[in-house]
Amino acid sequence: MTHNRLITLPTTDHGDIALSDPGWCTGHASHFPGPRVDITHTGTEHTFAFAGDTLLVAMLSQTPFGPDPEQRRTGLYVEQPRWAATLDPVEIRQLAATLTVHAMHLRTLAEQLAVLRDEEGQR
Repeated sequence: MTHNRLITLPTTDHGDIALSDPGWCTGHASHFPGPRVDITHTGTEHTFAFAGDTLLVAMLSQTPFGPDPEQRRTGLYVEQPRWAATLDPVEIRQLAATLTVHAMHLRTLAEQLAVLRDEEGQR
């Protein structure tokens, strides 16, 4: 599903380091040298919205030099921005329908992540 490529990134504590960049990573164009432990691969951002407001943001993520072994595995980073609203019955039904669609999208992302993790386990 993915093809890794070799990249080199500058760090403040280990100098320039070469590392494998997963094929799903969107790149490191905005990389600013910092500690090696802070290097993070991120995938395409998925925005889950309702009525023009963002409810959730999700993207593949991996911190290859993170202190926690789970961070070194690919995961789905999910962020919930602040959102609140008082809704009428019609809007509540619209929100419920929107959340159903978003849940289907999240399940698809979970399946993609499972495939990636299977591939990681085979390396």
